[in-house]
Amino acid sequence: MFARTERLLLRPAWPEDAAPLAQAIGHEAIARMAARVPHPYSINDAERWLAHPCGATEPRFLITTLDGGGAPVLIGGIAIIAGDTGHELGYWLTPAAWGRGYATEAGRAVVATARHALPIARLNAWHFADNPASGRVLAKLGFRPTGQRMARASAGRDTLSPSIHYALDLKDERNRAMPLAA
Repeated sequence: MFARTERLLLRPAWPEDAAPLAQAIGHEAIARMAARVPHPYSINDAERWLAHPCGATEPRFLITTLDGGGAPVLIGGIAIIAGDTGHELGYWLTPAAWGRGYATEAGRAVVATARHALPIARLNAWHFADNPASGRVLAKLGFRPTGQRMARASAGRDTLSPSIHYALDLKDERNRAMPLAA
């Protein structure tokens, strides 16, 4: 499965992506904000993730940017996974890509895919309480806080950390994502 946005190509991950994946995700700042990303992140970690099968309702993409006009550059990943609370949206960006709207742009494409091509009625998402930027991305995608908070595992922190739960009803037209600000 592929998705194309104005600036991004979301594509499947292939075995030859191991080295660029390890380089892009191998930052402590990413591991601290992601539940399943260890630090340090090795090529072996990337190879294991690349070899891990995903279910029919669990699309996962590498996020590549098309901004430079040359070959696409790997800047992140985004996926829907079967999690503790049902289908969950998860994403990460390499630090050089932060603050440019890429997470929102990729998220809109994946939410649209979930809404139109997958038999999923609801998407959930969590973010660590000390990562409010992720909460802002989720709000732009139409997710709403549920009021549920819990301590969730973080491989990069090696501890449980306070997290905030968001949900998006994919079948409710009122939950459409807000348009990007000009």
